[in-house]
Amino acid sequence: MRIALITASICLLAGCAGDIKKNEAPRPVVSPATVQAPPVVALPATMPAVVSPPLKPEQKIELFISSTAKKFNIPESEIRATLAQAQYRQNIIDAITRPAEAKPWKNYRPIFITDARINGGRKFMAEHRAELQRVQDRTGVPAEIIVAIIGVETSYGGNMGSFKVLDALYTLGFYYPKREAFFSSELAHLFELSKVEKFDIQQLKGSYAGAMGWGQFMPSSYLNYAKDGDGDGRRNLFVNLDDVFSSIANYFIGYGWRKGEPVFVRAIMDNNALPFVPPTMEAKFSLAELAEKGYRPASTAPNLPATLLTLEGSEGTEHWIGFNNFYVITRYNRSPLYAMSVYQLAQAIAAPSSAIPAAK
Repeated sequence: MRIALITASICLLAGCAGDIKKNEAPRPVVSPATVQAPPVVALPATMPAVVSPPLKPEQKIELFISSTAKKFNIPESEIRATLAQAQYRQNIIDAITRPAEAKPWKNYRPIFITDARINGGRKFMAEHRAELQRVQDRTGVPAEIIVAIIGVETSYGGNMGSFKVLDALYTLGFYYPKREAFFSSELAHLFELSKVEKFDIQQLKGSYAGAMGWGQFMPSSYLNYAKDGDGDGRRNLFVNLDDVFSSIANYFIGYGWRKGEPVFVRAIMDNNALPFVPPTMEAKFSLAELAEKGYRPASTAPNLPATLLTLEGSEGTEHWIGFNNFYVITRYNRSPLYAMSVYQLAQAIAAPSSAIPAAK
């Protein structure tokens, strides 16, 4: 929920005449002809708006407390006491201003597509094959995609984040104007999540952006998409892998994952084709439309709505045709580089051992 205050005030000042004294001498009558008219001042067509100064962090916090208390029926005193324990962290601001997604693909890919991460994914999938197969059968989301998400996000649970979630969302919600509305909303949902799932906010740890658990869910995503995978009455994405697998698949289903459809196919660019960058990542072009622009599938591809992704790889420019399931992965993380890394890691995990691609 976005918490913002826009205040504009217009003051109209009017002079107030006093009573005339009873014995005051009458004023001389002045002929209008003798009165010099004041110069005409042209007013601008539109008057500038009155802009209030930006709110200070302490003012934002007070507004947050009252709004969150009212929205989720949590005592203001409880929210205030919790926020009093939160700390501003400069290293969180530093981290969010230099995300890995800002790198070109040739530098981003080696972070996630490595022999160690591929082999780790295969081992993890073998250890949890039965649970993953049940989720795949029920939802249509491939087991290797679920495993790749966990591999990219947390190295199969090995790194779920060392930042206090409270500190992360407090810092970004009140001291990062670029996206403060989003992060203050997530902070409010953190209080809601604590109320619903009985978590101790002070104990929760995650990424510098406030994402939590094996699958790195933000608080709002946790509330909306987390599933009780084993029927124990809890949704615990920190320790319960049945819940984790079901929740990642449910997130994809919620954004329209289509069973059996591809994510990407490699594309070939015609010699006379012009560069083409779609305005969004949504798959809404036909293969015929992409062919007219000079981009065709390098192998057999289904005639489904698609889009084009161009990346700067280590061996030159790469062109990929992405389908609806590519767009769905970008709902987990908005970066197309992220979606490609999940796809390629999943492909490598599911491939025969001899087919492990070398890290580039």
